[in-house]
Amino acid sequence: MHRFNWDDLKYLLAVADGGSVSRAGRRLQVNHATVLRRVSLFEERFGLSVFDRTPQGYRLPKENEPLIDAIREVDHAVRTVERLIEGGKAPLSGKVRITSTDTLCHSILPVIVSEMQAESEGLTLELISTNAHLDMTRLDADITVRPAAELPDHLLGERAGELEFGIYQSALRAPTEEAFWLGLSGPLSRTLAARWMASNLTDAQIRGSADSFLTLREMVAAGGGISFLPKVLGVGDQRLRECQGMAPSFSVPLWVASHADLHRVPRITQVSRLLVAKLLEHSAALSGN
Repeated sequence: MHRFNWDDLKYLLAVADGGSVSRAGRRLQVNHATVLRRVSLFEERFGLSVFDRTPQGYRLPKENEPLIDAIREVDHAVRTVERLIEGGKAPLSGKVRITSTDTLCHSILPVIVSEMQAESEGLTLELISTNAHLDMTRLDADITVRPAAELPDHLLGERAGELEFGIYQSALRAPTEEAFWLGLSGPLSRTLAARWMASNLTDAQIRGSADSFLTLREMVAAGGGISFLPKVLGVGDQRLRECQGMAPSFSVPLWVASHADLHRVPRITQVSRLLVAKLLEHSAALSGN
């Protein structure tokens, strides 16, 4: 009976998900020749063709979908074991990876992370700034700090205050001067601000957009238009003026959460609780006060 290990399977899964050996190589951080060789060796060893090679890339035949589904279950099991091993280390020692939006990573989180490391000898915190969704099941991060109406099912966490929003324009513009709006694209298109704009503004009123509130702040400051911004970015910036009454004020819950497999691990639990406490201490900044 032929034997295989997890390394054999992860190459097949990466190709199935990516649709090509080059994308699979980037995901696995190896060159495409290595992926090609590992897939070919697996197919030769077991006497089957897992993929159809086409000019558009690698296509998974319908009859092989159950094989990839089974490999995906193995992937989930392996990731669970890795998370539990990683999380079982001594509390408040080693490295904990925290992911958050660029807004929070460029405003209050650097101060909070520095305070936590100064108070906990042996703890190293890695801050991962991205507005894109991170797959918490793949150990991209241990803890996420995210503004969201509610958490997805695979995450467990605690609210750590509210992130308040306002509408801003360039301080160079007269308050009564008409200006176009700047829209929210990419991950920001799912926010409450984007929903309000979709319901209340016409396409003709929106001239430009960005997928980052940091970028939008700079576009507003340069006179590019009006936009929603988190108050933690807008208040205190002399280049900006808040526009009152143009839209309802609103806030979004801020969560500190981790994957369900890590939620009760002592080290992750303690770091999460510290993050919640620190964020609540900085609640005035989040509300723009």
